Amino acid sequence: MARLRSCLRPAADLLAQYAEYHRDQRNIATHQVGIPLIVFALGVLLARPTLALDAGLPWALTPAWCVWVVVSLWYLTRGEPLLGFTVSAGIAALIALGQPLAAASLGTWLGLGLGCFTLGWLIQFVGHYYEGRRPAFVDDLIGLLVGPMFVTAEALFALGWKPGLQAAIERRAGPVVLHDLAARA
Repeated sequence: MARLRSCLRPAADLLAQYAEYHRDQRNIATHQVGIPLIVFALGVLLARPTLALDAGLPWALTPAWCVWVVVSLWYLTRGEPLLGFTVSAGIAALIALGQPLAAASLGTWLGLGLGCFTLGWLIQFVGHYYEGRRPAFVDDLIGLLVGPMFVTAEALFALGWKPGLQAAIERRAGPVVLHDLAARA
């Protein structure tokens, strides 16, 4: 029951906890590349099998879209509608980009899916080297869902949107910095 309550917390709480593991600018930058690569890869890998719908829709139902519905409902119910809509739309775009690869050969589909997935994780692990901390999901698996929300929130903050949410996160997690790697050595 405690785990369920943990994953149902408001976006501000989830993002602040996640941000505690992501305060180095380089780490955040690697996540801006790595997390979309991972989401794209999952869209590719979950593009098979397909269930053709004879409802006049331009796409087939795949496991990727089923997962998207569930995670979008989760994002949209975390108390930040703009953020929930934006992250859901971003994930939908990445899934849509990956869907045509389901028609590729098995080797191409699997190679691109696994390759992008691996590359995305490697890029993120480089970021955590700069951070000097392990990834958030190691301590709380909900971090795997919060990652795309964090990347989207950081993009919104960079555009000047959601300053109240940004301030709330920084009050709890601290400001974004550049960690001195030499001090750690």
